[in-house]
Amino acid sequence: MSINTQLIDQRVQGLIARIGERLQSEVKIKNDEDKLKSAAFVFLVSQTLMELDDDEALDGLVEGGGDFGIDAVFYGVPDDGEFLVTLIQGKYKRTMDAESTFPESGLDKMFGAIRTIFDPSINYTANDRLKKRVEELRSLIREGNIPSIRVVLCNNGRKWNANCQQRIENSGLGDLVKWEYAGPDELVSLLRKQKNVQTKIQLNGQAIVEDYAFMRAMVGRMSVSELARLFNEHGDVLLDRNIRRYLGLTVRVNERIAATLKDPEQRSNFYFYNNGITIVCSKFAYNALAANDWLVQITGLQIVNGGQTSKTIQQIQQELGPEISSAQVMVRIYELPENDEELVHRITEATNSQNPVDLRDLRSNDNIQKLIADSMKPLGFAYRRQRFESSIVSSDITSTTAAEAVLAIWRHRPHSARFATKDHFGKLYDLIFSSTLNGAQVVVAVLLLRLAENKRKRPPENSPDFLQYGSRFIAMLMGSYLLTDLGVDLSGLNHKTFSEARRLIETKGEEYFQTALARISEELNREFGTTDLTLQKLSATFRRADLVEKLREGKPITIDIPVVGSVSEITDNKSPAL
Repeated sequence: MSINTQLIDQRVQGLIARIGERLQSEVKIKNDEDKLKSAAFVFLVSQTLMELDDDEALDGLVEGGGDFGIDAVFYGVPDDGEFLVTLIQGKYKRTMDAESTFPESGLDKMFGAIRTIFDPSINYTANDRLKKRVEELRSLIREGNIPSIRVVLCNNGRKWNANCQQRIENSGLGDLVKWEYAGPDELVSLLRKQKNVQTKIQLNGQAIVEDYAFMRAMVGRMSVSELARLFNEHGDVLLDRNIRRYLGLTVRVNERIAATLKDPEQRSNFYFYNNGITIVCSKFAYNALAANDWLVQITGLQIVNGGQTSKTIQQIQQELGPEISSAQVMVRIYELPENDEELVHRITEATNSQNPVDLRDLRSNDNIQKLIADSMKPLGFAYRRQRFESSIVSSDITSTTAAEAVLAIWRHRPHSARFATKDHFGKLYDLIFSSTLNGAQVVVAVLLLRLAENKRKRPPENSPDFLQYGSRFIAMLMGSYLLTDLGVDLSGLNHKTFSEARRLIETKGEEYFQTALARISEELNREFGTTDLTLQKLSATFRRADLVEKLREGKPITIDIPVVGSVSEITDNKSPAL
């Protein structure tokens, strides 16, 4: 057993202790040691590879009977007619035999699953969690969106053997599917704390160095093979301060990078097509007496922009070898004062602002974000504006959750809350974070969304199928019922009325939820009649804006519901913190 295998097993055991109850209650994993270990391992892989929080990682798990070889499914919202789908299959052996390779039987199941899931004409049988996700994927495909498929096979042993690799290449899936492996070595590398990388890089030709106040900058160029070597030696620890994680060749810009490198006629022009690499460090040194081709010694190297380029180059170099060495890439090296996180953050923001990054990080220092944090603190909640802060607890609210909740509930765009996430801190930012938004409105919106989401993740018996797709719509209606009981419009929800609003959520939250269910059921019956609604049709319905207007036009349905929930169930440490 390797040390990395032992480290991963320790992580898995720790996860069972931390989220074991949620694996059983939400994912319906049986209280069996082997099954819990397997699910916790897939959770660890999902969270590590994709930078997910607990709720996001748990939501994608579909492990259990009727999963036809898929243990987790994650997918994004369509962007320009494409959307990324990640399928994960894990094999966790009790013996922890570090020499055991990923089995061919798992590969066979994945081949069949891919051909089934992405062909809407094929009938299948699956567990409820998987089926609801598959039908949403198929609904997106029927609307003309094209899936980019990423398959991650993982175990606590070694990568698949040469025979499996040959079968992947002969599967007929071609460029439609990108295959990745995650084992103990890969996971430990990603989980490793940021380390002080000391290395040397070889520049080509002439370079420019300029001195600033307590800082220096060097601009030059290097062979793509040199960049690939850097990543082969140090791995993804070079990207610890990068605000993005590698998305894979399924992303369009990475496909263009790969295509240029593979084209012998265009390869030499790569320098002119690419924005280059930005490196920050605590110190760099070189032989200033040499006219060119400097060998630069770097301490504390971190790539803050160009991670996508770097990882793509590494992958193509593994395929083509030294053949791509003629391609050159620009490199900028900034020597900065140690421990100046604010400066690093601002450089990262500036160099990534023209790329498809998580814009939350670029907005984190806006005045409205700081004001929200200040106004939430007296209410007993902390506002997390940035991702690099410490792990969250139930009294914390992240800016992404705030944006989703406010957009769904107070701005009446529940469809955009879920399916336009890339615009929350972009073109929808001013709508969501208007100058009148206060901390009380944010907290109340999040509490309502948490309640609706908790019901979706732990659906009550005989819950309607639309609960899986319509939780943001439910939360929107719950918000309107709350304001009615408060006797105010949204502007009247502030620090003065917050305590009463929270009390109403505690005493009437279940009633609001059930009333919203009844209201949506009524509207769906009016829209589609008594015919059975397919999951695909339901998924498509909750992506439309017209349903919002129909729900808001109708009057709430009066029903008697016993009080079974309390605000403590929404905000205590046992409940998920969105």
